[in-house]
Amino acid sequence: MSESTAATSSPAVLMYRLTRATSVRLATAFTAAGMTDLHPRHALQLFPPLLAGGQRVSELAPRIGVTRQATAQVVGTLERGGYLIRAADPTDRRAKLICLTDRGRAAFGILRDSMVAVERDWARILGAGRAAEFRETLGLLLDESASGGTLPG
Repeated sequence: MSESTAATSSPAVLMYRLTRATSVRLATAFTAAGMTDLHPRHALQLFPPLLAGGQRVSELAPRIGVTRQATAQVVGTLERGGYLIRAADPTDRRAKLICLTDRGRAAFGILRDSMVAVERDWARILGAGRAAEFRETLGLLLDESASGGTLPG
């Protein structure tokens, strides 16, 4: 096997390509719903933590692994798109909570439905047992990465 073939067929590269294909699929679903300004990564990172209620930018930033400034910038973009709104924090007059709007909740529904369809397709291709093993393997790798193990992350 040549070096270039080994590099492009490595599990890390294949995982990147699979992630990219999934992201394109989600972007296509957003576009079909008229949400052409919504980037899949932003929806995947920000919408799930906001489902239970509003959060401050300072709470969101560490959850998604970026700076407060970067989080505030993305929140501003999503706010202009009508997906998020800043609301007064009832526990602190000076603070603002970032909350999903109805449009943001609709986008989350598209995200959820798209991810369910992807998993259903994988189960059809792999079979239920291999799909479950795949999910478990990914979970193990992510847990190791999150715990400061040997994986980059």
